Formats: sequence, C-alpha cells, structure tokens
Amino acid sequence: MPNANEVNPHALSQAQHRAVSELLRVAPVADDLARLFQAEGFSLALVGGSVRDALLGRLGNDLDFTTDARPQDILRIVRPWADAVWEVGIAFGTVGAQKVARAEQGERTFRIEITTYRDEAYDRSSRKPAVSFGDSIEEDLVRRDFTVNAMAVALPAKTFVDPHGGLRDLADRVLRTPSTPEASFSDDPLRMMRAARFAAQLDFAVAPDVVQAMKDMSGRISIVSAERIRDELDKLILSGSPRTGLSLLVDTGIAGHVLPELPALRLESDEHHRHKDVYEHTLIVLEQAMALESEGPDLTLRLAALLHDIGKPRTRRFERDGRVSFHHHEVVGAKMAKKRMTALKYPNETVKDVSRLVELHLRFHGYGTGEWTDSAVRRYVRDAGPLLGRLHQLTRSDCTTRNRRKAAALSRAYDGLEARIARLQEQEELDALRPDLDGNEIMEILGVPPGPVVGSAYKHLMELRLEKGPMKHDEAVTALRDWWESRQG
Repeated sequence: MPNANEVNPHALSQAQHRAVSELLRVAPVADDLARLFQAEGFSLALVGGSVRDALLGRLGNDLDFTTDARPQDILRIVRPWADAVWEVGIAFGTVGAQKVARAEQGERTFRIEITTYRDEAYDRSSRKPAVSFGDSIEEDLVRRDFTVNAMAVALPAKTFVDPHGGLRDLADRVLRTPSTPEASFSDDPLRMMRAARFAAQLDFAVAPDVVQAMKDMSGRISIVSAERIRDELDKLILSGSPRTGLSLLVDTGIAGHVLPELPALRLESDEHHRHKDVYEHTLIVLEQAMALESEGPDLTLRLAALLHDIGKPRTRRFERDGRVSFHHHEVVGAKMAKKRMTALKYPNETVKDVSRLVELHLRFHGYGTGEWTDSAVRRYVRDAGPLLGRLHQLTRSDCTTRNRRKAAALSRAYDGLEARIARLQEQEELDALRPDLDGNEIMEILGVPPGPVVGSAYKHLMELRLEKGPMKHDEAVTALRDWWESRQG
C-alpha cells in the first residue's frame, strides 16, 4: 500500500492528518464496515469525493468506498448490517446502502456506496461504459477522473493512499487527471463535463493540458447518453459558480455538442451594428436570478435564466435605422427550450415550466409605468399560474442595463406591478382564478348536457372574470343567458 510520505513530495501536514482522523471519528460507520470486510478477507478503503471533501472540511453524510470484493460478496456482507440496500448500480459494480450510526453529534443517517475495484472505458460507438473489475486499489485510482478524486484512506489501518499527487493538487486548487487527459477522456468522455462541473463547484482551476484535451476531444462527448449529460449539466447549473463551468464548456467547444444554443448567443457584432453581447447578458441574468433565490438553488429558475434569450439568434434583424431587433424571440425561444430539454430527457413538468417562463419573460415590458388595466394584470397572473414567483425573479433578473436611472425605473415599475397583484389577490383571490359559475351551474341554467357548449360557456365566463373581475351571482347568470341568446340568434 503506497504511503503518502513516500509517493507525494508534499507530505501530509498535521492539519491534514487531523482532517483524515476527523473523517473517521465522525463516521465510525467506516470502521464498522471495514472490520466486516476484513473478517471476510477483503480490503476496504474510503475513496474519491469523500476523501477530497473531508480534506476540504465539507464532508456530508454520503460516503464512497472501494473494495476488492465482487458485487455479490458486497451484498452478502452488507445486507445483514445495513438498514437498507439497493442494487441499482450493481451491473457497474456498485452496491448502495443506508445506515443509521452513532456520531459525535448523535445519530446520523449515512448513504453509502461500495464499488468493486474497476476499470471502465467506452468503445468508439458505445453510449455506455463497459465495466471490468480490477484487483488492486492502484488500478482503481488510476482510472478515476481527477487526481483530487484519486485519493483513498485504507481501512481499518487508516493509511492515506495518494499515488497521483491529489493532495498537492488539492492544495493548489487545480484539476488534473491521474493518467493523460486524452486517455482519461477517451475512457469516459463525460469526464470533460465533470471538469467544468468541479471547476464550478469547488472553484478550482483546470490544468492547461486538461483544457487542451477538452478542446481536442470535444466531439467525443456525443457518444455519452443524454441522461448522463443532463445529470452532469444539472450539477453544474446548481453549483455556486455556474458561470465558471458554462464558460469552460463554451470555450472548449463542448457546449456546441450538448447545449449549442448557449454558444450561439455569442452573436457576431460589427462596427456598424452595435448591440448587447447576449451571451454575457445571459450569464449575468443567471447570476442575478441566483441572488434572488430564497429557498436554495432552483433548477427551474436557473434553466429559464440560462435559456430565456436563446431565440435571439434566429430572430435577429438589422433595421434600416441601424438598430437590431429580435421580434418574438420569446416565442421562438420557448419552442427551442422545449426541443433542447426534451432531447436531454428532462422531466415533462420541468420542460413545461422552463419553456413557459421563457415565453413569458418579456410580458412585463408592456407594463410601462403602470398603464396596464386590472384585466391585463389578472391575465398576467393567470398565464403565469404557479410560476408567478419565478416569473417575478426572472423578470427582475433580466435587467442588466448599466444605466442606473433606467434600471431604477424598471425596478420601481415592477414594484408597482407586484403591489397591484397583491391588492387584487387580496380582493379577488387571484391564485384561484375561475369563472363565477361552475360547469354544473352552467348546465342547470342553460338546460344542456355535458359537452362542448359547457366548455364554450365556461371560457366566455372566464374572459368576463378576467376583464371585469368578480361578478355577483345574478350578474353572472344574466351574462350567461345573454351569451346563450346571442348564440341562438
């Protein structure tokens, strides 16, 4: 077993020793598990992100282990010990488990993954890795994505294993690969996206040779399944600094394969036609939307901010007066967002919500300084539905002008709109907008059976509700009968 002091010129400091000790002290579950594997003649080591996060002081309740035991042996050892076991990843050598165990601050629920030493690679046409199992931790660590994830703590001896200088790179806050970047990315092209994600999550720089390999091999990402790309993209977007990761994906050409609408926002400009850099504007909107989040990272809001202007390249027109227009880019963009997110296998509800926000993000700009009627405000609320709060956040984030007077005026106008919505909600229960008569009442008053007529009547009454606000019952009945008579004539 390699010793860190022998293979790493940057020996573990006392503080780093304490970090590893703390890792095992707060997670005695690791020692318990190691003894079970040792009794069966197998090795066990804490590995990868768990070790990295412990050294960074950000370890959570998710623990990753690696072992020379094969998957069926792992199941046999873990089942009597764990509170729950799942086999979703067993084809790739991974067994999942849950265990409630004691810790310094009381009991904690740990989510555990135990993976057989393995080696995985893509062939030139496969979308899924072909897995083969290994027999040593050295083989296992060299196949991992980055050196900072290629460290381990062998248990129960608590030997620190760092054959690729991960500790040094962790101290330098840099992402390098254990083998050559070309070999690593050829084995699993998704690692190129992981480089961008870790840069965004950890605020690490990416080594120049890694960046160059990402540029040279960007097309290789096309063999990775849409689901894996989507999951990696989500982690990046939900990170603390998505701009960092997105910029790396764009600069290396990878975004051109997984999210081509983003680099397309780098609209060409010339000395005769000046207009905003839509790409830079988009990243600012994303950051401003993040600043308005009140309950943690919001994937739907962030996706909407990222995609809100993707319709601009297709709708760009140079007007005779030298201006640049993007008429109806919100409608075009909503369709593009739906198509891209569907291709990336997003859940239908997420696709629906994000594309709706993209479609509505310009609606406020017709508000002016408050010229909307109450009817227009009601329609704004009705069209946004449960997305109203996110629409507020997206619309406010979409102001990136450097003109302070203009920015202040837009902010005041939106304050006014929100105040009007609040007043109408208090008066009319806008959150549950519906006609003053329901379907049963319509059928009874008109003497008609269920069918298209009832739907048309309901739609008519809904329009009246939006236009005039709530009506008394007798007024609604009269309005319904007048509508019915007009149809009979």
